[in-house]
Amino acid sequence: MTTKSRLSLSVLCLCLTTQSIAANELNLYSARHYDTDERLYSDFEEMTGITINRIEGKADELIVRMEAEGANSPADVLLTVDTSRLERAKNAGVLSALESHVLEQKVPANLQDSDNHWFGLSQRGRIIFFDKNDVADPPETYAELADPKHKGQICIRSSTNVYNQTLLASIITHDGEEAAKAWAEGVVSNMARDPQGGDTDQLRGIVSGECEIAVANTYYFARSIRRDVKGLSGERDMIGWVFPEQDGRGAHMNLSGGGVAATAPNRENAIKFLEYLVSDQAQQYFSAGNDEYPVVDGAVLADSVKALGTFKGDEVNLSDVAKNIPVAQKIFNEVGWP
Repeated sequence: MTTKSRLSLSVLCLCLTTQSIAANELNLYSARHYDTDERLYSDFEEMTGITINRIEGKADELIVRMEAEGANSPADVLLTVDTSRLERAKNAGVLSALESHVLEQKVPANLQDSDNHWFGLSQRGRIIFFDKNDVADPPETYAELADPKHKGQICIRSSTNVYNQTLLASIITHDGEEAAKAWAEGVVSNMARDPQGGDTDQLRGIVSGECEIAVANTYYFARSIRRDVKGLSGERDMIGWVFPEQDGRGAHMNLSGGGVAATAPNRENAIKFLEYLVSDQAQQYFSAGNDEYPVVDGAVLADSVKALGTFKGDEVNLSDVAKNIPVAQKIFNEVGWP
């Protein structure tokens, strides 16, 4: 089986057998659904001679499956998007602490689990976009999104979205639960429409005139620079953007990361794979292939990412933020954020 094989969870048991537990193999459970990641996997195989047996699925499905498989799980590595899911996997007991000087030194301390169960591999800024024709004074902070002057202007995703859950959890970490609840109430009051669709749909809302301000991750917009995105690329020039909190804590960063499975049969290969993902080559490709920000300082940025400009990112410890995600969901429910 090669990395180019795409298998559904329903046939997993037919594919990851005891034959996959070998010195030259790695069993990867991945919730990253990007075709461009193929290059990461093929380059690792060519460099090491280790064959990657890859299973793709939604993060929650993969975590539940690893729980159900228990000690018999063939999984070596779990890759997923967002701190909330990494923490969910840790709390479910499907990840194990690992020792790696490479990971600990290359990944900034705030982007790794305090117990070494997971490490960040790439980032996306969660920032503010606006209609340059209609908004002369866009919000410069997340707090300003709750200002009544923006009533009926904001498009943002639902409360079930992990990016929003982590954003609110970071506000709780910085400002406390009471301030975070007031913020969430203000944003709900300012929504131009009920939340719908993904981040690209929030940006398309600006193009269609449904909203003047949108909250989205940077790579959705950067992608429209690198290639054509229907309903966005052709009208991209009307959209401006703000990296919030530049005079304060910095823009909130969503994380993509991974960890070694608790029962990894190929543990040495698993650590080697994660270390490869923070190499200069892999970090550059996270940016070139998927318009993300590397986690390793000094890694080369893609032109589409450079076009967004330089900014200060929030250096809050994401392990601390992850602990506030249940509180964030409670607040979402209390304020009626759809």
